[in-house]
Amino acid sequence: MDFRVMGFDEPLFNTLHHILDRAADDSSDKNSGPTGSYVRDAKAMASTPADVKEFPNSYVFIIDMPGLKSGDIKVQVEDDKVLVISGERKREEEKEGAKYVRMERRIGKFMRKFVLPENANTDKISAVCQDGVLTVTVEKLPPPEPKKSKTIEVKIA
Repeated sequence: MDFRVMGFDEPLFNTLHHILDRAADDSSDKNSGPTGSYVRDAKAMASTPADVKEFPNSYVFIIDMPGLKSGDIKVQVEDDKVLVISGERKREEEKEGAKYVRMERRIGKFMRKFVLPENANTDKISAVCQDGVLTVTVEKLPPPEPKKSKTIEVKIA
């Protein structure tokens, strides 16, 4: 699949596309490419779109997650600077006598990682999932106080 057709012409998507294609082509040679977990993580990140907004006092990350419960979503901060949003949508249990005619909704793991700016306050992060939309708010640190000039008295010797 060519991401440019869908309006994505960013280097990240092109790189992910190249890696995923190479992993599929090189499946017979296990030592020449990314590991299976890396490919799964890359697919999970590529298939989890997000919006990021900056406000005067916060950063807001918005991700669509229809049908997920709060227990299926994990929001973490790694290394005190990387916001990680991950989780898994599991297949519904099939009821007796019912079978899928078509299955188009995505199931499986999802993940996004965002490097937070230096002024992000990782101690003040909140996450709310409402109507299938996850909103993660990261408060900003207050701007540093400007250094006051110091006057030194000149003594006469």
